[in-house]
Amino acid sequence: MNKSTSGPQTAIVPSALAEDPYAVYARLRQAGPVHRITGTDGLPAWLATRYDDVRRALADPRLSLDKRNAAPGGYRGMALPPALDANLLNMDPPDHTRIRRLVTRAFTSRQIEQLREPIQRTADQLLDAVGAAESVDLIASYAAPLPITVICDLLGVGRDDRHDFRSWTDALVAPDPERPALAREAVGRMLAFFTQLIADKRTAPADDLLSALIAVRDEDDRLSEDELMSLTFLILFAGYENTVHLIGNAVLTLLRHPDQLAGLRADPTRMSAAVEELARYDGPVPLAIRRFATEDVTIGDLTIPAGETVLLCLAAAHRDPDRFTDPDRFDIDRDAGGHLALGHGIHYCLGAPLARMETEIALSTLFGRFPDLALDVPPGELKWRPSMRSRGLLSLPVRTGVSKEAATRR
Repeated sequence: MNKSTSGPQTAIVPSALAEDPYAVYARLRQAGPVHRITGTDGLPAWLATRYDDVRRALADPRLSLDKRNAAPGGYRGMALPPALDANLLNMDPPDHTRIRRLVTRAFTSRQIEQLREPIQRTADQLLDAVGAAESVDLIASYAAPLPITVICDLLGVGRDDRHDFRSWTDALVAPDPERPALAREAVGRMLAFFTQLIADKRTAPADDLLSALIAVRDEDDRLSEDELMSLTFLILFAGYENTVHLIGNAVLTLLRHPDQLAGLRADPTRMSAAVEELARYDGPVPLAIRRFATEDVTIGDLTIPAGETVLLCLAAAHRDPDRFTDPDRFDIDRDAGGHLALGHGIHYCLGAPLARMETEIALSTLFGRFPDLALDVPPGELKWRPSMRSRGLLSLPVRTGVSKEAATRR
């Protein structure tokens, strides 16, 4: 096997990914299973692109999420202070197992099902407001506020305290190189917000997830203060950030495939399977969280030395023709089982049932309310977030199909 930490590197340019990511990933996948790349921060990493390799690597215990296993000078991912960094995305067992067990109780199928009615009510309320306009940005008016409302309700964040999470997450996931201070400001504001939120919950606990996690920490001393803060941040960040783009990308995909949308409208029972295909076809997470080899690890025909950073490209894996027939075709009747959009192995997304439910309700309600919904700009004019870390639209201008007269009658 080849083993090398030097040689040519491929620079991954965020703007190219925003314009046509799947063409970029296809070229890489066809050229070889693993590539030495230069990330957006200028640091080197290894990128795996083929489905079998990516799936196997996601569950490989030799690929650690703990930054202490990183070699000096390698790509380490998002930089956060300890109070936000002690989360499940940076942990291996046994700490990962201990903390995951604490929060798993909040994400059982039964408990998630209890959220169905509140999610439906929120979707209806948001579209009641949308219905007064002939055209609207669907991200700002629907895809973003729906998941933030759901996750804030779950955590117990009061309506008056729901700050501009979208600007905070944008600053972290897609930092502006010309304004680096924005990311630092976002981190500072999040720290202040979560510190106050936890203090308020200690003073006045309620029947919500955060109060339950605080009680576990204070009574059993099973969560450190940093772990509690970081877990709260992760639940809010992941529960909002990924779902807003899953919904936004799904709406765009369906609008660009009217035959598939017509089939879904004709038989709404296909929605569940359609959401799986939507997650495969254009999911919100192109890359799994970076990993660090704790020993030499072979992927494809290349052995990656211990300490090196490994990136697993879910977007490339989902378009691998060796796993999915005609993978660039969107088909709601495809068996998309085995897609990796929600992870695989011990780091499989805790909130997967919630994300699926939110997306199903969001799409069914939207297309049921507005049967004539259409894009308000040519697809080529849509603006995507320039990021390796997430795949999402900055805005999604649509025409609702509601006339001024009908809007007035509403």
